[in-house]
Amino acid sequence: MISNYIEKANFEETGFSYTLSLISGKYKMIILFCLMEFKTVRFNELKRYLKTISDKTLSTNLKELEADHLIVRHEYPQVPPKVEYSLTDRGNSLMEVLDLLCVWGEENRPKSC
Repeated sequence: MISNYIEKANFEETGFSYTLSLISGKYKMIILFCLMEFKTVRFNELKRYLKTISDKTLSTNLKELEADHLIVRHEYPQVPPKVEYSLTDRGNSLMEVLDLLCVWGEENRPKSC
């Protein structure tokens, strides 16, 4: 019976759950999308792109994405400090999935009058 399978199933052990753990939250997919579109982006450019995000929230999200090896942070030793972010190879491999979400959204969003 199906209920026996459900009782033994553990969602947290699925690849879907792992992927969601990497990209969940209000801003992570948007940050990844921005880096996919523009390749290398500075902190303030990301902040302008996201519009309503605080410095602390953006910084936290970037640190988490970096810890998960989806983005890389490049710091240049100059004054004023210059920091750029870009996708890693691992992050780029996730873009195919995010691109499919974009395609689905374009095909299924309501058309304006």
